[in-house]
Amino acid sequence: MFGRRKKSGTAEDSAGEAEQVVEGTGADEAAGADDEARVRRVNLPPAPRPDGPWDVSEVTEPGEGRVDLGGLFVPGVEGMELRVEVAGDAIVAATVVLNDSAVQLQGFAAPKKEGIWGEVREEIASGITQQGGVIDEVEGPLGWELRAQVPVQLPDGTNGVQLVRFVGVDGPRWFLRGVISGQGAVQPQAAGLLETIFRDTVVVRGEGPMAPRDPIVLKLPNDAQMVPEGVQQEDQEGSRFSGGMGQLQRGPEVTEIR
Repeated sequence: MFGRRKKSGTAEDSAGEAEQVVEGTGADEAAGADDEARVRRVNLPPAPRPDGPWDVSEVTEPGEGRVDLGGLFVPGVEGMELRVEVAGDAIVAATVVLNDSAVQLQGFAAPKKEGIWGEVREEIASGITQQGGVIDEVEGPLGWELRAQVPVQLPDGTNGVQLVRFVGVDGPRWFLRGVISGQGAVQPQAAGLLETIFRDTVVVRGEGPMAPRDPIVLKLPNDAQMVPEGVQQEDQEGSRFSGGMGQLQRGPEVTEIR
C-alpha cells in the first residue's frame, strides 16, 4: 500500500494556484519565500540522535539483545513476532508485531550531508491525500511524523479507514523509516514499546556506493526458521530468538519509496 512514490506536480500546482489567488503586488516575492522555506526544510542536515536510532559505528555490541538482519539490528522483545518483507528476491523490510500493534522498519541510503525525511514526508502525504486520505503532521516522541487516515476496502467490500503513523529519522548516509499500525496508531500513547524498538534499532548501511533512497538490503539470521504467513509453530526451542522471535514469517511484499 505504501510502496513506490514519485514526486507529483501537486505541490507545484498548488503553488501556482496560490499565486493566482494573491495576484498583485508582492505575489512573486511571497512565492519565492515559500520555495526557499521548503528547500531549507527538505535539505537540512541530519539532526542529532542522542536517543537513537544508531549507526553501527556508534554501538560497541550491535548484536547484544538484537536480531541480526544484516542491514538492521532489531531489538528483541519478549513475545514479539518478527516478519520479513520482500521486493522481488531481496528482503527490504522487517515488521515487529507485538500484541495488537506493529512497526515496519525499513532502511534507505541517503546523501552524505542532507536528510531526506522532510522530503519523504511530503511525498507520502501527497500520495495519501490523492487517494482521499487525511494527513496530520505532528511532532511526536520520535520527532516529526505523519498520522494518516488511509482509505481501505474492508473484507465485506465496504470502504473504511486505516490509521497509520509514519515516523522517520535521518542518520549518517542513511534514513530509517517506521510505519506503526494497529493500536499503536489508533492510540499513539500505547506505542511506547514500539517506539523504543525503533529508537534502539542499529542501521548498517555499508561502505559501498548506493544511490539515495536505495533500500538497505536485509538478510535472515543464521539460525532463523522461515514460517509461511498464517502458519503457527509451537516448538521454538533451540533458537536464541525465543519468545516469539525465532520464527520469521514472510509478510506482504513491499517496495522502496521513490
